[in-house]
Amino acid sequence: MKILFTLNSTRICAPLAIAFLLINCVGAQATEPTNNNLAIVEPVPSQIQKTPIQSSFKTQEPEEKKQAEPKWTSKPQSLFDGKSLEGWESIEFGGQGDCEIKDKRIELQAGDPFTGISSTRDDLPKTNYEISLEARKTDGIDFFCGLTFPVADSHCTLIVGGWGGSTVGLSCIDDQDASRNDTCTYLKFEKEQWYKIKVRVQPETIQAWIDDEKVVDKNIKGKKISLRGDTTLCEPLGLCSFMTVAEYKNIQLRKLAPVHKKK
Repeated sequence: MKILFTLNSTRICAPLAIAFLLINCVGAQATEPTNNNLAIVEPVPSQIQKTPIQSSFKTQEPEEKKQAEPKWTSKPQSLFDGKSLEGWESIEFGGQGDCEIKDKRIELQAGDPFTGISSTRDDLPKTNYEISLEARKTDGIDFFCGLTFPVADSHCTLIVGGWGGSTVGLSCIDDQDASRNDTCTYLKFEKEQWYKIKVRVQPETIQAWIDDEKVVDKNIKGKKISLRGDTTLCEPLGLCSFMTVAEYKNIQLRKLAPVHKKK
């Protein structure tokens, strides 16, 4: 009985097994690569990495969502009348160059190493504000815009064109200057070309733009914000250059409404 059952089972299953093998062989032949037996695997769209055409700064903090445009509580207020240094004073760095007003712009001659000016105003905001200006380098080898500004009870400096002419970043974050912290990036700046520079300070962030392109986006919550070396003389608001002839115009301040977090 056992032998008969096995033989009958084999007769029944054999044709099915042969059919199964034939189907698999046909499928394998259909998918067999024909180019020298090298399999070419095409990536699915989600696996293709897109390379940006231009990336001039690295994001310091990942953006969870697109930030809403801030609400303004004041119109842009001019901090430079185009005719004099009213509201400003030259900084005695020692070795500084001359500071002159020419054609509605401030011109700082190259210093050894610094030349700069600082604001004499006592009504400057410490957060929720934005400072904008235009700056250019006409001669020199280093930064043409060291913009020092209040951040709560401290101060910070945006360096534009430092460390040989290309470094951009904040000095200082946790005692690390613009060349050593994660706000550091490198851009090419041309002589005689005006650049629009903007800094926005809010309780937990410092952001900066050059020609409408964001170059700094730093979450400063829990971070130590401070100044480096002689830039402390630029407090509370100042502009300086390093061994470079620099010019500034259209210096403006605008206040922002506080951001209320949703509970």
